[in-house]
Amino acid sequence: MIDPKNTEDALPVDAPALIAGEWREDGDRFERTGPYLRRTVSRARSTTLKEVDEALEYARGARARIAALAPATRASILERAAALAMERRPELARLLGWELGKPVKDGSGEILRVADTFRVCAAEARRLSGEVLPVAGWERGVGNTSLTYRAPVGVVLAITPFNAPANLLAHKLGAAFAAGNTTVVKPPPQAPATSAAVVRLLLDAGMPLEAVQLLHGGADIGAGLSSDPRIDAISFTGSSTAGAAVARAAGPRRTVLELGGNAATIVCEDADIAAAAAVCARTGYSNSGQSCISVQRVYVHSSRYEEFLDAFTTQVKALKVGDPLDEATDVGAMVTEDAAERVVSWAEEARAAGARLLAGGTRDGATAAPTIVAGPPADARVITEEVFGALVAVTPFDDFAAVLVQCNTSRFGLQAGLFTHDLTKVFTAWRELEVGGLIVNGSSNYRLDHIPFGGVKDSGIGRESPRWMLDDFTVTKTLTLRQLSIWGED
Repeated sequence: MIDPKNTEDALPVDAPALIAGEWREDGDRFERTGPYLRRTVSRARSTTLKEVDEALEYARGARARIAALAPATRASILERAAALAMERRPELARLLGWELGKPVKDGSGEILRVADTFRVCAAEARRLSGEVLPVAGWERGVGNTSLTYRAPVGVVLAITPFNAPANLLAHKLGAAFAAGNTTVVKPPPQAPATSAAVVRLLLDAGMPLEAVQLLHGGADIGAGLSSDPRIDAISFTGSSTAGAAVARAAGPRRTVLELGGNAATIVCEDADIAAAAAVCARTGYSNSGQSCISVQRVYVHSSRYEEFLDAFTTQVKALKVGDPLDEATDVGAMVTEDAAERVVSWAEEARAAGARLLAGGTRDGATAAPTIVAGPPADARVITEEVFGALVAVTPFDDFAAVLVQCNTSRFGLQAGLFTHDLTKVFTAWRELEVGGLIVNGSSNYRLDHIPFGGVKDSGIGRESPRWMLDDFTVTKTLTLRQLSIWGED
């Protein structure tokens, strides 16, 4: 166990691979440099291509063992894992701070979500069922009985991202196990120790070793796994470019892709401006904006535009930036210095094109100051592309129908926010916005782990919450009994 109070003694943290039922530490390793600490914080055991083959063969052979576990058994394990996540919350939050520069209060919130996600997966395991089909309602079905049940698909590949490595691993691995599958996990190289800690948590809760393989490595490992015919379903979270490559490699197999976004939030003239500004400031820069639903584009009615900018700028400048291990820090480091430089350079591009830079536009290593770009041109990259960083662009609008069209010009369509008390606008936006979800009187950056989450267009396919993931991680098997029915022949 890691002592979360003693950084110097704990670092670097070893992240072994889990292959064919054993933790493997010996062999080549790669190091992760903490973006805030600027020193080695973890060392991951690299996976060889031979070990990938070994892991896949083992996972295929373990399918029957995991599928045979009663749903109640799987659910109990997941519930124990939820309890362990809460016990280990400080340790895991500190790991997130070390590896990613995520403020510990945000990391602590992520681990709370891990616990909730495991509980939701447990509940869905208990609800696994089938149905009796109404075949006797049609003439050719009279005298017969047909039933279905949900069977595990087999081997699930879970490719997880760096920005929420613990909770998104909980979603993928928890749902796959709840459905009775074995899972091969390819974690992000930026968070190997965090990923290994979540897997250990499940094993300590009673998950059989046969249920999971943990393979550290780069894009070559992920690409090889995605194209391997021994994989039956894939769940990937990451960039739209990488997601497209996964989809091409996967071919006709079941694939859930949760990809990028440049989420829009609309603030109408009847909105509570102070509340909207506070919410957008908090959710635009949490995790340094490294979230696919982070507030990136804010469209404010022109009659309230300057009022919003004043309130928003005040809120943003009050955010505490710095040491992610400080409980008071709101904005820590980004994943790399290159990522922070992207924020700075895109803000400068927008300023040069006529926008106002009201805050930020600077960085210290991998720590980007919270940046506000007011009035950027519609073709600026801060509008058209995914910043995935500590930057929010604010633009005025006059016509509600026109701003919906403007939001939809994006190639992404993950989630949007809307501040209004006008129900006509709520339902119009719900219908017209090309997104997977709309948050009313909240920003785009809000998610409940038990409701469907996913996008349209370049933001992906499928939905990534446990109930909906179980649809992708199971297959419907049908049984038809001829000349056997509770209904008569007549």
